[in-house]
This record gives sequence, C-alpha cells and structure tokens, in this order.
Amino acid sequence: MVKKTKKLYLSNKDKKISGFCGGLAQYLEMDSTIVRLLYVLLTLVTIGFGIVFYIIASLIVPRNPDKNK
Repeated sequence: MVKKTKKLYLSNKDKKISGFCGGLAQYLEMDSTIVRLLYVLLTLVTIGFGIVFYIIASLIVPRNPDKNK
C-alpha cells in the first residue's frame, strides 16, 4: 500500500498576496479566512515578527505545480 504524503505549496487559486495563507489552509484542511485571521493575530502579538516570517515563507515554499489548486 502506497501512502501519499501531504505537501505544503503556495496556493495558485486562493491568494491575496503570495498564496502562503491559502496554501497553509489547504494543507491544514481549514478555511483560509480563519488562517488569515489567526495569522494577523499572531503578527500583532509578536510585534511584527509575522511579517518577516511571511516574506521568508513566501520565498521558501514552492508554488503548487497543479494550476487548479
């Protein structure tokens, strides 16, 4: 039996800036709006560290090769 692993990609379809939160929502099987709200809250609580993390993650996480996702 072959087990398919989940991979984190930037979303091609559900994106506002780079698609990181949309891709994270797809990976976690959550609503992307909830992920975005939690991310904004995390950024406010950590005094802006979330912005730096978002930029780094957008550069490191690859784009989804499937154009429909």
